[in-house]
Amino acid sequence: MIRGFYTILAAQFFSALADNALLFAAIALLKTFQAPDWQTPVLQQFFVFAYIVLAPFVGPFADALPKGQVMFISNAVKIVGCAAMLLGLHPLLAYGFVGIGAAMYSPAKYGILTEYLPPQKLVWANGWMEGLTVAAIILGAIVGGALIGSKVEAGIVEHLVGLEFNPGIDTAPEVAIVIILGMYVLAAIFNLFIPKVPIDHKLPRRNPWFLLRDFSHCFWLLWKDPLGQVSLAVTTLFWGAGATLRLIVLTWAGIALGFDLEHSTQLTAVVGIGIAIGSAVAAKAVPLHRAVRVLPVGIAMGVTVIAMVFVTDWRVAIPLLILVGGMAGYFVVPMNALLQHRGHLLMGAGHSIAVQNFNENLSILAMLGAYALMIRAELGVNATVIVFGVFVALTMAWLTKRHRHDQDAEHKL
Repeated sequence: MIRGFYTILAAQFFSALADNALLFAAIALLKTFQAPDWQTPVLQQFFVFAYIVLAPFVGPFADALPKGQVMFISNAVKIVGCAAMLLGLHPLLAYGFVGIGAAMYSPAKYGILTEYLPPQKLVWANGWMEGLTVAAIILGAIVGGALIGSKVEAGIVEHLVGLEFNPGIDTAPEVAIVIILGMYVLAAIFNLFIPKVPIDHKLPRRNPWFLLRDFSHCFWLLWKDPLGQVSLAVTTLFWGAGATLRLIVLTWAGIALGFDLEHSTQLTAVVGIGIAIGSAVAAKAVPLHRAVRVLPVGIAMGVTVIAMVFVTDWRVAIPLLILVGGMAGYFVVPMNALLQHRGHLLMGAGHSIAVQNFNENLSILAMLGAYALMIRAELGVNATVIVFGVFVALTMAWLTKRHRHDQDAEHKL
């Protein structure tokens, strides 16, 4: 069992590493196209759009086949999208195609945990999964930032241009995409060795109308479940806020700290380090039946984010961003495990993860859209940080109050 679990982790690590490195390569590629600044958050909107549109279908797809096979097919789709970006397809469209593969991949990578491991191991497994995913985010930012930097432009690219056989790669972002393509291939190789588990909650029918009705049923079933509701709301907020914060940090680091794109990209990895630490602590300290007790940490995270507006020194910025990430990791890992457990009991792992992805990516789409509008309205970065922090703190406070009210009402019955 342990060996199979580590194979799952390895496959997820390299796939997530490629996803995150590709984001920064695509951002750099947009700059070579002289695209307007508001297209940067829109780039990630194209990626998450597939999660929303395909949500009714990817859950049943993940539950209908062995999940290792689903992960392999999904990585193949990512490889095609990455190759299309290298061959000249606009980064928005190509990254959107990679998003299709990611949308197919997600229900399988999380769903296999509930099928492969007992419930008492879920928080521990999620700690590992989230910690390693965050490690991939960290390394993705570092690798992506390094590959699009001036040293690559001056070194590898010049060497390639000087070759008798020129493969047509003459910019640092293109070199980055070639290397990222290799990461996707490595992830696909690990997918082939993922243990097979029994197919869970296979649907009796596969026509689109039935799948839409089944998804709608699962959607409301999870939102009406008291524990499913609070955990789904928290993870939805977390992923929307996390995706937006990563781009805010890029802009903030350039203005407040004077960083270039390469170093700003690497600074986003600092938040990931904090998330990894918080995830590891939560995996050890928070049992599944006490998961909801971490909710107040989310309020503190929102308040702490606002402190970014007072920082102008990178030596202060690093511990502050680690603290923000640590609190985020500490409250999201137990919530994620609780959501998976409730979803597995109510409807099956693949179905519940698809519902989770639908909600989380609607949140990402909405929050990135709001951020893009702030950029177009030329709202200052400090004002953006304050709006973001206040929104997170107030939303988490409301969710905490609502959950306590529901618990009090349940006890009175």
